[in-house]
Amino acid sequence: MSSRIPERADVVIIGGGIVGCSIAYHLTRIGITNVVLLERKTLTCGTTWHAAGLVGQLRATRNLTELAKYTTELFRGLEAETGMATGFKQNGSIAVALNEGRLEEFLRGASMGRSFGLEVEALSAGDIKERLPHLNGDGVVGGVFLPNDGQINPIDATQAFAAGARQKGAKVLEGVKVERVLTENRRAVGVVTAEGEIRSDKVVITAGMWSRELARPLGVHLPLHAAEHFYIVTEAIAELPRNMPVTRVPDEYAYYKEDAGKLLLGAFEPNAKPWGMEGIAEDHAFETLPMDMDHFEPVLEFAVSRMPMLETAGISLFFNGPESFTPDDRYLLGETPNVKDLFVATGFNSIGIQSSGGVGKVLSQWIKDGHPPIDLADVDIRRMHPFQSNRSYLRDRTTETLGLLYAMHWPFRQVESARGVRRSPFHDRLVAAGACMGEMSGWERPNWFAAPGTRPDYEYSYGRQNWFDNTGAEARALRDKVALFDQSSFAKFLVQGRDACRILDRISANKIDVAPGRLVYTQWLNERGGIEADLTITRLAESEFMVVTGGANQIRDLTWLKRHIPDDAHCMVTDITAGLPMLGVMGPQARALLQSLTGEDLSNAAFPFGTSKEIEIGYARVRASRITYVGELGWELYIPGEFAAHVFETITAAGEDFGLAHGGYHLMNSARMEKGYRHWGHDIGDEDTPIEAGLGFAVAYDKPGGFIGDMVLKRQREANRQPKRMVAVALQDDGPAAPMMYHEEPILRDGRIIGSTTSGMWGHRLGKSLALGYVRHEDGVTAEFLKEGSFEVEIAWKRYPAVVQLQPFYDPKSERVKA
Repeated sequence: MSSRIPERADVVIIGGGIVGCSIAYHLTRIGITNVVLLERKTLTCGTTWHAAGLVGQLRATRNLTELAKYTTELFRGLEAETGMATGFKQNGSIAVALNEGRLEEFLRGASMGRSFGLEVEALSAGDIKERLPHLNGDGVVGGVFLPNDGQINPIDATQAFAAGARQKGAKVLEGVKVERVLTENRRAVGVVTAEGEIRSDKVVITAGMWSRELARPLGVHLPLHAAEHFYIVTEAIAELPRNMPVTRVPDEYAYYKEDAGKLLLGAFEPNAKPWGMEGIAEDHAFETLPMDMDHFEPVLEFAVSRMPMLETAGISLFFNGPESFTPDDRYLLGETPNVKDLFVATGFNSIGIQSSGGVGKVLSQWIKDGHPPIDLADVDIRRMHPFQSNRSYLRDRTTETLGLLYAMHWPFRQVESARGVRRSPFHDRLVAAGACMGEMSGWERPNWFAAPGTRPDYEYSYGRQNWFDNTGAEARALRDKVALFDQSSFAKFLVQGRDACRILDRISANKIDVAPGRLVYTQWLNERGGIEADLTITRLAESEFMVVTGGANQIRDLTWLKRHIPDDAHCMVTDITAGLPMLGVMGPQARALLQSLTGEDLSNAAFPFGTSKEIEIGYARVRASRITYVGELGWELYIPGEFAAHVFETITAAGEDFGLAHGGYHLMNSARMEKGYRHWGHDIGDEDTPIEAGLGFAVAYDKPGGFIGDMVLKRQREANRQPKRMVAVALQDDGPAAPMMYHEEPILRDGRIIGSTTSGMWGHRLGKSLALGYVRHEDGVTAEFLKEGSFEVEIAWKRYPAVVQLQPFYDPKSERVKA
């Protein structure tokens, strides 16, 4: 055993980039000081050393913005704390828009930031000209300024984190390669290095583009792939302002940074160049890749026109280096689903510097407490599926993901690469019917249906997109007749065994010990009362249950379920998603249509809401469950895979006599918004309790044995005062120019921000712009409090009068659902 390698540590961190060093720093700040960080070569030698060092705050979601905001605040004092220079300069940043769509994107983000105290200013084209006189203003329509953004020297900042960790007792060791992670009983217990083993309670992989290969032997899938990233640095330019804000012009794929009198021009071009498909050389450290001027030239041409001083500036450096990207442009964070006590923080998509402080803080708290300190669903590794780590999939998707950082982030924008991965048995028939397919976790799903003679292609905007009327027609069919939905992407787990009921009843907030043939809507909660999952459980038999949840949550919810089954319990879980396609038949004619096919009595008396039983359709037997996510009378049909096409054909043939229409997921989102149905990951998450979310009706407070999180909910209920409540929001303007709400729009009462939306959609059955969201009032959010106030919603820096209430706007008594 080498003298410098300890035999034991509380936490071993693999990888000495800025994120790994930040995690070590933050662990020591919360009392975990027996930390060992191992770097195969030299600190920063992978990606960190060649990062541009931009420190921005505004991200796509509130929590990601909060993490970046914390990083900025941390950098402000890191040098004084550690005694190590960081090169941090808080000169602000300006994002420049060259069209109205881009400006709306910026302003919507600015409104989101304003709702939780982010300092941001909206700029006119004239304002930008004043602040950036050296920028060619042709085509500029406006932008935003964030005064607390800035830039930093990535190598120096990493060394400062490392120094801060060492000062509190951590060991930061260079030149030590981790050969593999040690596991026992699917739990990480240490690492093996060339210099010996280190046993530990926790292991963290922060190995950048090496992370995927390091995790793969453990059965852990980390979907990330390196891509070439280009920038140039000029020679000194006398007229370049030394206090120039970092400037982003995403419509030209470019960002600009002043650095010691020189200008750095970097790019996120639309068609990226994946790198490292055949592996990364053993001696790779501080390596650069060959410059491809043909690839970079279009960006440079835009830049010379936009920043005229580039035309005469000498170029001192043409740089190309690899960075890793993930399939959805969000990093991979948290404890892995396959191996306990193994954590990851990797795949940072060129925002590792600005994310480093926040990631270090939340992951260190996660390691200490056993759960994330805030809702991190956007970046949680459990959102990823095993197929997404396939080499060919990653290579093809990476060509697009780098450029998506600066592409327009339109609502409902669909990825174009690596498509057609997961298809239901109905896929080709739906395409033939005019479906415009969207993608979710690899699933191809019909988002909307084109009218005959038109193309099922998106034309994006922040307003009414080209499919608006198509979805309206689907909604009218749903309201007045009957609609057919392909819901095959919903995840299904079969839970069996003599202890299955007891375990599910303990995990679930609602009562699961019901008669066979009953379906229960419930949440799974954590010990803090927060919602970890939102799903249905059907009792098939005395010791057999089916759990159904959203497709995006398949890995997360399956992991939660398995980890709450005691080792000595007689309970088995099988993921049956692939073998059990599902159709939704919804609308006032749903009963008549199915009645004509099955011969079963589907009346309210014989088949009430929440009932599930097998019925015959055509030559097949299917499970029919009376439940809905669209707020109409309807059934979900679970069909054995080999019978799926036959059942589909039987229903659609008979449906002609009942006005059957196809419905897409845009309609489903519209309908659930009208009915106030929550969506996990948007409206509810692990920081929200069922009481706060208005889901107290699904809680069995007094069931024998209790449930996880029950004491928190009982205290909330006894308090009889809820400072935080979910509300339904409708804009008063319902005309053709009414703006759309999507998410994170501030909600104001009497001119003061008291909350924000969580999701939004146009409600076609009501003809209104709708949203769900949370509002806060220390003395309690009540119907009276909402009725007495004057409400507005801020959308893209403008305020619009709104109606805010606790109950849904559509069928609040569920008379249509239970008809």
